[in-house]
Amino acid sequence: MQALQRKLWRDLLAMKGQIAAIAAVIGAGVMVLFLSVTTLDMLQRAQLNFYQQSHFADVFVELTRAPEHRLAQLQQLDGVHQVQSSVRAPVRLEVAGFNEPIRGLMLSLPEQGLPLLNQPLLRQGRLPEAADEVAISEPFAKAHQLQPGDQLSAIIQGRLQRLRISAIVLSPEFIYQLGPADLLPDYHRFGVLWMPRRALAHAFLMDGAFNHLSVSLQRGANPLQVLDELDLLLAPYGSRGSYLRSEQSSHRFLTEELEQLQVMAVFLPTLFLGVAAFLLNVLIGRLVRNQLQQIAVLKAFGYSHWALLLHYLQLAACIVVLGVLVGIGLGLWAANGLAELYGRYFHFPELELRVQLQHLALALLVALGAALLGVFNVLRLVAKLQPAQAMRPPAPPRFRRNRLQAWLLGPWLGQLNRIIVRNLWRHPLRSLLSVLGIALSSALLLVGSFQFHALHALLDIQYRQILQMDTQLTFTEASPDRVLAELRAEPAVLAVEGFRLVPVRLHHQRSSYRTVIQGMEAEPQLRRLLDAELNPIRLPPDGLVLTRYLADYLGASVGDALEVELMEGANKRLAITLAAVVDEPVGVSGYMERRALNRLLQEGPALSGVWLLTDATKRQDLQQRLQRQPNLAGISLMSDIESQLRDYIQDTLLGMMAILVLMAASITFAVIYNNARIALAERSRELATLRVLGFERYQVGWVLAGEVLLLTLLAIPLGWLLGTGFAWSMHQALSMDLFRLPFVLKPSSYALATLGVLLATLLSLSLMLKRFARLDMITALKTE
Repeated sequence: MQALQRKLWRDLLAMKGQIAAIAAVIGAGVMVLFLSVTTLDMLQRAQLNFYQQSHFADVFVELTRAPEHRLAQLQQLDGVHQVQSSVRAPVRLEVAGFNEPIRGLMLSLPEQGLPLLNQPLLRQGRLPEAADEVAISEPFAKAHQLQPGDQLSAIIQGRLQRLRISAIVLSPEFIYQLGPADLLPDYHRFGVLWMPRRALAHAFLMDGAFNHLSVSLQRGANPLQVLDELDLLLAPYGSRGSYLRSEQSSHRFLTEELEQLQVMAVFLPTLFLGVAAFLLNVLIGRLVRNQLQQIAVLKAFGYSHWALLLHYLQLAACIVVLGVLVGIGLGLWAANGLAELYGRYFHFPELELRVQLQHLALALLVALGAALLGVFNVLRLVAKLQPAQAMRPPAPPRFRRNRLQAWLLGPWLGQLNRIIVRNLWRHPLRSLLSVLGIALSSALLLVGSFQFHALHALLDIQYRQILQMDTQLTFTEASPDRVLAELRAEPAVLAVEGFRLVPVRLHHQRSSYRTVIQGMEAEPQLRRLLDAELNPIRLPPDGLVLTRYLADYLGASVGDALEVELMEGANKRLAITLAAVVDEPVGVSGYMERRALNRLLQEGPALSGVWLLTDATKRQDLQQRLQRQPNLAGISLMSDIESQLRDYIQDTLLGMMAILVLMAASITFAVIYNNARIALAERSRELATLRVLGFERYQVGWVLAGEVLLLTLLAIPLGWLLGTGFAWSMHQALSMDLFRLPFVLKPSSYALATLGVLLATLLSLSLMLKRFARLDMITALKTE
């Protein structure tokens, strides 16, 4: 076996460039796999530990006002383990040194001790005891650099009240701290506060009552049955419908992030390791075919099939292990950066990144599995090879010339070009595999470019074509539409549109979804609705309009009747026809003509908020006047929301995409370089023969370079086709509630993929031609 080990090291050293290229491809796939599984494990452990530590509830109910004595009856329901009531109310906050409007959500705490469910975790200070003391969420505290002992102001029921911070806490309900109707966290402009129950209830006229309920379930309980019973008992008290933890906003966003990581852990490693398996097949397959006589001699000297199979498996394993080590190192580095990034958006008591043995084993096993799949056919050839047959010189191949070949190899092509075409034509499978490998690398470049263009298109559609307002006002409760006339009278206001928001649960067939219906003007100008061609549409006088993502989720088509469960006002179920769908890249909701929605709620022309288009030079004065309005729950600036979304995308998706593009570029070079090296190794005798026959060096070099260039040109259109398919698959895989990437493939994406492949080809050829210049013609011409 010592002879085989020496042969193994000689082969590895002789192919070190090709081995490094393939190891880089394996490393890219392993890096993405290792990064995804370690980050997924980190988030899942942090989620589980925090939920258990804080007794996170299973069911939640929001209502108008229910008497406290109802809790005893709720506690007796089948399947209910614990019940926790609380008071919650929107407030407006003022922090010294920050002049922009701040929205807040005030939650009650028991007079003694911690709540049974959803217990806030104390990070600094002590829990509030006095009526003017509050605990604040850690993200809000960090954004404004607040500490226990500092003060802030809150407008509670139209009255300004000075509050002293006694504690900084974290809550399982606000791991992803999202304000009402927000898409992304804004820690500067939205904060969560906790106040003693008696003081908060007195301020909002909730003495002896509650407007929020948290419930934990017994093991084995039927959650749907519990929801039905809760809805039945709490309906007289303005219940907006009970819902499970899976629909709680913070938990839902975290769950979607975990699902996205799972998609990334499958999709990208499959691409990269698939390319790696292909390269290993080509490399070891051609190595075996060039070493048939060596294999025959070894078998003749008594080496068994298993010994030779193990030898080539060791060769593949060395490449895989090298790639795995590189991938794990890069994955660990990237995972630390990603953990820091997740810490900005998901607030756990701790995020501990662990490198576990099963993650290392998974990366190694997946890479080895891909390698074994790639070299399986080659190993079968080694096992079947008979020594007597392999020791004979290979019989010259027989070729037949058909009309197409006669035309292609005509005099017009030139002598050297005929050599190139003839060689590719006579080895169609090898040529096809080479074209496929280059096409796959081109497709990966196209996928990376697609994501950048898709994100740019998403932001352009949302903030240049859909949202035409610059300010959104939200009221504490439904207000009469006379406020529109009052706002139009403001000198800074250029245009005004009102909207009505109603929480609903949509049902169709066996699917349901909790969302809101937005009542708007029939032809909204400040918040437009667009069809698939991005043309504005008019809301029908009756009927419901849904975002396409939500309609697909429910399995509903235009003309279908949807069951709409209203969770505000009359709390009834209605059958409403789906009149149209709109294509929006951000968020999911339903839309109706505002007055039609008012009629469904059996109310007058009420508004939940207003969209404004304002004069930028007078906007700040307008905001200061608006902040004094007691019925305003919040003031949102579209520029701030867009900035948050851009920062989120830049921090998360763009970072991953940049890594993907870099890996795709390295894979492109690895594929083409590997192909060029093998071509030089296989054709060195033929090239040396041409030199001896009198051809100039540049002419013989063209035979080598022209073959690689021709394969590249043939691969580019196939790469476009494969890349389009990969881009569509990624577009589907990354669609979620928060946003959907538009399927946008611009000519520049195809141009970038083409340019990347051509640059990799030129770089590979420059390296190959240098090796060709050092070719020893005497050695190359020796008879095999």
